[in-house]
Amino acid sequence: MNLPEKPKIYHIVHIDRLSSIASKNTLWCDKEVVNYSLDGTSVGMNNIKQRRLTELKLGSHPDLFVGDCVPFYFCPRSIMLYLIYQANHADLTFRGGQDPIIHLEADLYESIEWAQQNNKRWAFTLSNAGSRYFEDRSDVSQLEELNWNAINCDNWVNCKDGKQAEFLME
Repeated sequence: MNLPEKPKIYHIVHIDRLSSIASKNTLWCDKEVVNYSLDGTSVGMNNIKQRRLTELKLGSHPDLFVGDCVPFYFCPRSIMLYLIYQANHADLTFRGGQDPIIHLEADLYESIEWAQQNNKRWAFTLSNAGSRYFEDRSDVSQLEELNWNAINCDNWVNCKDGKQAEFLME
């Protein structure tokens, strides 16, 4: 599958975090959630969130940690959402299932345009940005490098890395 004409990006958040998003009219990266002790439930894996905050930097923006960015997936049904649904992964602290999870959807190109107009850096990864081996890009012309077949598949057994590609915005 080729690059979709109008690709979308998706951010998942617990419903109890919506008030902090609405009050400041912004999505918060993990660094800001920690710095401001924002109310709301964290739905990720704490060990991976910590690695994103302190170890993993973007190759395209060497002074920018992954945790300095708001993460989005390119697919609405991410592997993380599946893990939340299963509620049985040892590293997952939130075990409340999918019901309180909100999907926020945005147009990829409009998001990039907004970032550029607001002097915010962005990048996308070819796999999970929480892994120690991801590659990232910050050039729209490289979006075709994403594994769109993996991103859009329902059964990711043989393409888990590509399914977990992320869009990251400072």
